[in-house]
Amino acid sequence: YRRGEPVTMADVKIRIQLLSSPIGSPEKHKKIVRALGLHKMNQMVEKPDTPGFRGMAKKVPHLLKVVE
Repeated sequence: YRRGEPVTMADVKIRIQLLSSPIGSPEKHKKIVRALGLHKMNQMVEKPDTPGFRGMAKKVPHLLKVVE
């Protein structure tokens, strides 16, 4: 980041990892996992640290791991 520029929430990233398979989970949970861009086990994606993505990750904490 450049000096003097404010850091926005979109600049800060969180890493989300798929730890458990969504097979056997409710359809709603499967859609959340797919919407986060996760397809394979242990896959990790970087998303903006926004309330929307945080909320999605909190809906399925038994399937995901959030790394700050």
